[in-house]
Order: sequence, then structure tokens, then C-alpha cells
Amino acid sequence: MGLKEDFDAAAEQVKNLKAKPSDQDLLELYSLFKQATVGDNNTEKPGMLDFKGKAKWEAWNSRKGMSADDAMTKYIEKVNSLVASLGVN
Repeated sequence: MGLKEDFDAAAEQVKNLKAKPSDQDLLELYSLFKQATVGDNNTEKPGMLDFKGKAKWEAWNSRKGMSADDAMTKYIEKVNSLVASLGVN
């Protein structure tokens, strides 16, 4: 399979984890997924009281400049490590 197919398979697999990943793991997955599928963050930073939105924005923004292929590869690696530690249904 190609990188895109492996990425899509990992995105499906993450939905079937036995346990919910930590908030930090979820932010890492989110930021890598957005960087791989959208590219650099080009949205406005959420307001101070939107803590969840702000954390997601900052996580994604920290990936600025990373190529889509690199983001896909790191996403796949992260999903594989979560599958190994949490298992899948």
C-alpha cells in the first residue's frame, strides 16, 4: 500500500481503540491529521476562553512547515504505538 492508503487505514483504525487515548495523544493525532490533510494552519486563533479550541489550534500550528508526507508518516507511527499500548476492538 501507498502512504495515503496506510494513512487512511490508520485513521480508521484509531476509531477502534479499546480505550480513549490521553488528551496529549489526542492533540498529537489531531495536529498530525490536520497537517497531513489541510497543511499549515491558516485559521484564526480561538479566543482565550475556548480552551479546547485553543489547545487544538496551538497543537496544529506547532506543525507549521511539516510536509503532508511527514505528517502522514508520523500519524501512522502514532496510531501504531497507540494500537500496541491500548489494543483495538
